[in-house]
Amino acid sequence: MDLILWRHAEAIDLDLVGDDMLRTLTSKGDKQATRMAAWLDRQLPDGARIWASPAARADQTAQALGRKYKKHSAIAPLGSVDDLLALVQWPHGKGCVVVVGHQPTLGQTISRLLGLSESECAIKKGAVWWLRYREREGVGQTVVVTVQSPELL
Repeated sequence: MDLILWRHAEAIDLDLVGDDMLRTLTSKGDKQATRMAAWLDRQLPDGARIWASPAARADQTAQALGRKYKKHSAIAPLGSVDDLLALVQWPHGKGCVVVVGHQPTLGQTISRLLGLSESECAIKKGAVWWLRYREREGVGQTVVVTVQSPELL
């Protein structure tokens, strides 16, 4: 199973709208989402399932990909790692799943899956972490396939 964790691109400040769920992308965020989406679209298999947080900034980031996706509250701001992993059926789900979400949940998920000593891993806005679950000699492993930042594309 492949799990791609995509942090939403840069969004406007909370004090401009007052409701965290309504924060939209900045013009820089639009460019970040577009660059990352173009790269991802070339890499993703046709059957990839895509989930996005219902927050406006994550929704806009997912829209940049130009593929069908579903929104789910399990990956809304301040969602839990357990809810995210249950949604994507990690590690026994099939194929490739993309999750467009938020910090700290995405960073906490990476930290747990990789067995890092820190409880959370930093993820740049608009960046992607591509993880793969595999079994070797009966032991499950999480492998980092790639980490991409929109500034480097």
